Amino acid sequence: MLEINNIRQHKDNVINGLKKRDFQDFLFLVENAIALDDKRKENQTTLDLTLSEVNRMSKEVARLFKEGKTGDANVIRNKVSDMKEDIKAREEELRKVKSELEVVLLSIPNVPHELVPKGSSQTDNEIYKDWPAALPDYSNLYLPHWEIANTKNIFDLKLGVKITGAGFPVFRGKGARLQRSLIQFFLDEAVHAGYEEIAPPLLVNPETARGTGQLPDKEGQMYYIQEDELYLIPTAEVPVTNIFRDEIIDPADFPIKLTAYTPCFRREAGSYGADVKGLNRVHQFDKVEIVQIQHPDKSYETLDEMVSHVEELLIKLELPYRILRLCGGDLGFASAMTYDFEVYSAVQKRWLEVSSVSNFETFQTNRMKIRFKDEKGKSVLAHTLNGSALALARIIAAILENHQTTEGVVIPEVLRKYTGFSII
Repeated sequence: MLEINNIRQHKDNVINGLKKRDFQDFLFLVENAIALDDKRKENQTTLDLTLSEVNRMSKEVARLFKEGKTGDANVIRNKVSDMKEDIKAREEELRKVKSELEVVLLSIPNVPHELVPKGSSQTDNEIYKDWPAALPDYSNLYLPHWEIANTKNIFDLKLGVKITGAGFPVFRGKGARLQRSLIQFFLDEAVHAGYEEIAPPLLVNPETARGTGQLPDKEGQMYYIQEDELYLIPTAEVPVTNIFRDEIIDPADFPIKLTAYTPCFRREAGSYGADVKGLNRVHQFDKVEIVQIQHPDKSYETLDEMVSHVEELLIKLELPYRILRLCGGDLGFASAMTYDFEVYSAVQKRWLEVSSVSNFETFQTNRMKIRFKDEKGKSVLAHTLNGSALALARIIAAILENHQTTEGVVIPEVLRKYTGFSII
């Protein structure tokens, strides 16, 4: 959530930044937020003055009673009684204005960083780093991953439909072992890089989902348990970042580095066609997430470090990849800058997104009130960042398609100590 004082002080920068998103309601919402904040300030000032006057008059009543001037005291006491009724009405009006202001602020996306390119869709994303070599072409000789799965009993989509529904694959045998090996590899790499491993809950309450920006923006994409008012997590980012909600952090603790493996659950409403074939888009998948809470002065340096971490994972998995810097129109609601990693499917002849690494600046911490004290003792909002490191099941799809040979699927060397086998 944007800070209202920042909107007021840097209104033109906020508006110009939101234009990069091709965000149609930005001007109305910004103006509405400022108008509601003006109304809030006016109500607060009037209320404070009235409370001060009531306090003064109450002291006057006490003095008059003490002096035996009962008649004068009762006249003022009646006025105080009327003013207290007015105070109740003003407090209710102030509460309503604050609530309206919060609703408007929750509706405004984050302002993109100045380096984020302007654009309306993924076609406007910037190729930050391209694959340097010629892309392989297996389309005429090799199988897509869903056909490999059928012949090698790696995962079963039909069984998932039987048990749950479409988009819930069942991994079997060496496929299940490969998935578990990837998770352990990603966790070991994160821990080696200084991240503390967390095992968080898989369900969160609305306040937690709101803290990281899933609510109200992505409400329709999450699975909701109505009886308990709980959401299945779409990513470990949600519970892990909320560990520090309403906390004041010691600056000496920066950067706070956390990693977690969790299953993730997404409804993926509206997905269809080639996007959902095989493991391209599923409703339940495993992911290792990395999260950092950092001093604002160092967050973009940290973003570069996290991008390098994810890139190294793909290098070790021997997969062709590229890195995109997302344009404003493709940027997530809460993000100020995002890098997407895509691996190439040599059989499908398309790029598959396997990771997003983002800097949210103060957008999440303003919602969660994650702060630290600066040198002057003033409370300052920290910056939050996160990234997929990495997301399954597309990594499995990429390994099956890019590492297949006439003998079978060759397991990347870095995984063999985890799988216990070198080929499927």
